Amino acid sequence: MSDWVLLRGLTREARHWGAFEASFIAHGLIDAGERLVCIDLPGNGVERADAAPQSVIAMMDSVRARAAALNLRLPCRVLAMSLGAMVATAWATRHPDEIERLVLINTSMRPFARVHERLRPAAWPMLARIAMNWTQPERCEALIHRLTCNRDDTRDADIAQWAALRRTHGASAANALRQLAAAARFRAGRDAPRCPVLLLSSAADRLVDPVCSVRIAQQWRAAHAVHPWAGHDLPHDDADWTCNAIASWLAENERERDIRVTNA
Repeated sequence: MSDWVLLRGLTREARHWGAFEASFIAHGLIDAGERLVCIDLPGNGVERADAAPQSVIAMMDSVRARAAALNLRLPCRVLAMSLGAMVATAWATRHPDEIERLVLINTSMRPFARVHERLRPAAWPMLARIAMNWTQPERCEALIHRLTCNRDDTRDADIAQWAALRRTHGASAANALRQLAAAARFRAGRDAPRCPVLLLSSAADRLVDPVCSVRIAQQWRAAHAVHPWAGHDLPHDDADWTCNAIASWLAENERERDIRVTNA
């Protein structure tokens, strides 16, 4: 049995997973007795009162402490996106016995990507507008939605929900800058984590160039699946595709393990 940990990205919290948690469970990715645990990065959500560390390693330490406080069963499986995927990578690299499987969504890391690939230049004006409207919940969340989501049918409901979260649990501008600085500084190892890794990326991601995931997958010889139209927030745009990709990968892992056991 393996518990799952879900980690979101820059300034986003557990409730930004929205309907994805229910989809994850509905697709049979959690067995009886296993847990699905969403942990906020420092400075976000329930951790909003904390000053976000300016290093991904310190964020990882915070997540591990939170996991211990929740009596999480180790080794666990981690699904993480963007900045959260950097934290998950650091966790799997520095504490390999604690991570059994790793799913990384639309992430970017040195040394696999350049600055203009990690944050696409076309997104910079929108990021500036987001910063200028940081204290205006509806306006800010509308801009974030436009930048990170390509699915529009839930747009109005999404913005209303996210604006409500921003009013009560929104990350401060200072913490947003600290998280951005930590992401910019983070450097992953060229060697892959010991556990199996799946990269998921969106071909139409307007924030992060999907070539970042391509390079990581190539360097680590990891599995990689690409969604044709989703934006940066892949779990929001197409939860079913995301869950099916994970389920297929896990099934393939099981088949490979059975073959190794049979041939041993």
